[in-house]
Amino acid sequence: MANELISFTLSGTLMKYSHVLTLLTIAGLTMLPSERARAAGAPVNVTQHHNHPSRDGLFVDPAFTLAAAAGLKRDGNFDGTISGHVYAQPLYIEGGPGGKAMVIAVTESDNVYALDATTGGIIWQRNVGAAVDKSDLPCGDINPLGITGTPIVDLSSRSLFFDAMTTPDRGKTKQHLIYSLNVDTGAIKPGWPVDVNAAAKAGDLGFTSEVENERAALGIVGNTLYVPYGGHYGDCGPYHGWVVGVRLNDPTKVSAWATANKGGGIWGVGGICTDGKDIFVVTGNTFQADHGWRGGNSVIRLQQGPAFTSETKDYWAPPNWRALDQTDTDMGGSGAMLIDLPGATPSEMVLALGKDGFAYLLDRKNLGGISEAVASDHVSGSQIIQAAATYKTAKGTYVVFRGSDDVLTAFRIEGGGKPKIVEAWKVDQRGRGSPFATTTNGHDNAIVWAVGSEGNGKLNGYNGDTGEVVFAGGDKSEIMKETRRFNTGIVARGRIYFAADDKVYAFVLPSKIVAEAP
Repeated sequence: MANELISFTLSGTLMKYSHVLTLLTIAGLTMLPSERARAAGAPVNVTQHHNHPSRDGLFVDPAFTLAAAAGLKRDGNFDGTISGHVYAQPLYIEGGPGGKAMVIAVTESDNVYALDATTGGIIWQRNVGAAVDKSDLPCGDINPLGITGTPIVDLSSRSLFFDAMTTPDRGKTKQHLIYSLNVDTGAIKPGWPVDVNAAAKAGDLGFTSEVENERAALGIVGNTLYVPYGGHYGDCGPYHGWVVGVRLNDPTKVSAWATANKGGGIWGVGGICTDGKDIFVVTGNTFQADHGWRGGNSVIRLQQGPAFTSETKDYWAPPNWRALDQTDTDMGGSGAMLIDLPGATPSEMVLALGKDGFAYLLDRKNLGGISEAVASDHVSGSQIIQAAATYKTAKGTYVVFRGSDDVLTAFRIEGGGKPKIVEAWKVDQRGRGSPFATTTNGHDNAIVWAVGSEGNGKLNGYNGDTGEVVFAGGDKSEIMKETRRFNTGIVARGRIYFAADDKVYAFVLPSKIVAEAP
């Protein structure tokens, strides 16, 4: 690496990479390994919800300093036209056709798009079937219902995976189909899609597409794709929380786990969370409390397959789980997040945020069964339904989330023994979009980003340590139309992308505007 020439020019001299590092160190700008790779031209890819398997929602981009972010602008030259309502986060993939970077977006009209990441023009598009009208379902609040959960890309096979709700006969038959497309062409891969109704079994339970929704983000561990399911809004029908596993290289091999009690949907938008070995999901309320605890209102660790041991180290539920069931107060509104905090005991944790307004920290190695959490605190005066983000600065490890009362809240997790939760800052921002964060190197220039929803499509940026406004959303011409609640954005190459109904929007930093001007 030290002998490779990098295109940095200082004082008119082309310098070797090792010399550049020396100068950057002197200037206090030493780059992390990931940033050195990026400087050397390594690809930047956003392959899944909130960027990483831990679901941290953190994007490291050296261009996003606090000063530069204040000048962010919506790119009026970015087309981004798509068709359909959007509840899923977009993805960003480099090295596509002709070497182009792509933004992948999916819609409730069962449309899939690959857009040029610079111009917003369509590289390819595919419709995978007719979406289901809400009137043909027993309940629900998404209309039409097509592709809802955030897809995932397996870069090694250049495959895009997602679940689509379709009907081949105008609503008489409802199908959940799991697709794999070639991410560069949009072609359906051989052997796909997988008909979940026909393929998924869990003990005596069979999967019923009509009463299940696929709201949460997909995940990949090893050679298996994991797809979570829960009920529709309104809790109608005999639905269960499901995780369906499909072998990437052989979609005929399907396995599944489901909550034993009815209900227990896995619907929080963060979906599948993993440490690279096991997967973690959070379930909602169930309806058979007289049978005892059987999978509801809890954090579940599933081994690959998926498989559940039923041992207390592999699940956690609060002692008041029955009361949460009876009041429709789901633990599952946000999905799990993995947090490491060296110096704390335990240092490897799982975070869950409930509709009861509590944050719960658990020991990742031993979840503890039905018991008190390692640490918990009432952090919100309203229900928490979204996907939280976490980031680190010199002041500590933060978690930021949105309550349903339009308040964006950040707290710190402090270690030095048993971890504890300490409030950091709060800001009011109308809407219920899920936050995401940027830093320039993993800990400096931390910015929390959030997009309003339900009529307020403004992108706002806040100082990650203080909550002070960094970017106030621009003027009226930069407001995005029809942004959906709980959705979130992504960051790549000095840009922010956000998918709303019928359009993907791009925001660009001043330096990028200058660099890309004709």
